[in-house]
Amino acid sequence: MTATGVLAALLQSLVVAAGAPLLVGLLRAFRARLQGRRGASPLQPYRDLRKLCAKEVVVSETTSWIFRVTPFLLAAIMLAVAAVVPLLVTRPGFAFTGNVVLVMYLLLLGTFFLALAGLDAGSAFGGMGSSRGMMVAALAEPTVILAIFSLALHAGTTNLGGIIERLRAEQLLILNPGHLLAAVAFFIVLLAETGRLPVDNPATHLELTMIHEAMVLEYSGRYLALVEWASAMKLVLFLGLLGNLFLPWGVPSTVTPSALALGAGTLVLKLVVLTAALAMLETSVAKLRLFRVPELLSGSFALALLSVASFFFLR
Repeated sequence: MTATGVLAALLQSLVVAAGAPLLVGLLRAFRARLQGRRGASPLQPYRDLRKLCAKEVVVSETTSWIFRVTPFLLAAIMLAVAAVVPLLVTRPGFAFTGNVVLVMYLLLLGTFFLALAGLDAGSAFGGMGSSRGMMVAALAEPTVILAIFSLALHAGTTNLGGIIERLRAEQLLILNPGHLLAAVAFFIVLLAETGRLPVDNPATHLELTMIHEAMVLEYSGRYLALVEWASAMKLVLFLGLLGNLFLPWGVPSTVTPSALALGAGTLVLKLVVLTAALAMLETSVAKLRLFRVPELLSGSFALALLSVASFFFLR
């Protein structure tokens, strides 16, 4: 661990923290344009967060310390993950062999505490959302591990930065059928983990459709601002991993000012393209009925499993 590596890790966390609301705003703006609407400014999420931070916090008397700690824990987890995963450079200061396991455990820890917070208030909506959220997490998390494990088999390492460097060195691996299957499986899980259509709809509060919104329904003020900010950062992290792991070009291995500038520009380009693609998908599909969601996630798990199997049969 070097001083420049630590600086790169901290810079990654800063970029994710500052840029996450803008990415959500761009996604909403793209969707509005595709739907023929003018839509709000891409900077609107910043205004929403500022407004929430200025509002009074209302907490139910039935809640415990879990309800109050969860928003801060979610934000801390996302910042920690941003310092570990390869976003601007392949090997930030806090990266290590096997960091994929740490990343998945941290994300699952955040989901677990968010489900506990939804149950803590004792409301019917919170319990319903927590139940649905844990069902989705139980089906999505194994798929993420399996999809990245498929890449690790081809790269010969479980270090996320090492995977990117190996795929960039042997670009024919990107055209491998197993790589493409893992990319599709990871993208489907991205939709589930970040609460996007067709798995969830973040723009509605209808009882029959909401999952994430039901878990955070009791939050208000700065607590709700932290939860929404953490959710935006999670979207940036998943899109960044999708872009860098499966399209590993433009991610530098050295930590220099020019390399960081190149990594930042490449990351921004990938995020904008993936955000536009996500907006196009969300405007062309409808919300799945709840009992159809396990079928979609089971299909993604099957794709990830086939990706792993292809390593042994297509070598």
